[in-house]
Amino acid sequence: MAKGLLGRKVGMTQVFDESGRAYPVTVIEAGPCHVLQVRTQDRDGYEAVQLGFADKPRRLARRSERGHVATLESKRSKKLKAAGVESPAKANCEPKRFIREIRGMVDGLEVGQEITVGLLAEVKSVDVTATSKGSGFTGVMKRWNFGGLCAAHGAKKVHRSLGGTGGKATDRGGGRPKKGKKMPGQYGNERVTTRNIKVVRVDEENGLLLVHGAVPGPTGGMVIVRETNKY
Repeated sequence: MAKGLLGRKVGMTQVFDESGRAYPVTVIEAGPCHVLQVRTQDRDGYEAVQLGFADKPRRLARRSERGHVATLESKRSKKLKAAGVESPAKANCEPKRFIREIRGMVDGLEVGQEITVGLLAEVKSVDVTATSKGSGFTGVMKRWNFGGLCAAHGAKKVHRSLGGTGGKATDRGGGRPKKGKKMPGQYGNERVTTRNIKVVRVDEENGLLLVHGAVPGPTGGMVIVRETNKY
């Protein structure tokens, strides 16, 4: 069965074990999540479960978002029903802010089922995926950890420059920067997965998951938590 949840990053703190040793942990509000769709090999060509997290007020949700989780009457739906076409099962829940699919076996999962953090009670390590913090347009020293140029007397405003970028004009394809050259540009604000993070504690009563160390993204950012396949 696909073991994964959607959640929200609450922040970081520390916990202590029986011997008094402190561990830095990230607190994740994992679930509850509603099963919105179940992908099968016969119908979709792969197996996955589509989960939804965090209710969205109906007044802010588009009609397509409301129709994704509940049956809405329309001319098209009436025509399909009259033609004998069976509409897909709906979760009959509130529209969701965060919807993602988690690949894996879907045995025992049904549309409309609610999944809590107790699903990860026996999991030892997880992979956490989120969007990293964006730092805007940055130079090579911050983006790629370049050392910069000389800072001796006589050097004028080149201390944080990247240096030469092109090759020799005599080389094949020379005289131009090569593809993939490390240069200034957008830093952060991209999908990042931190692999094989140890699960320190599962608080089923409060719906919290404590994992060892840091995870990508800012406080309050949405995250995807999956059981790791890297041991």
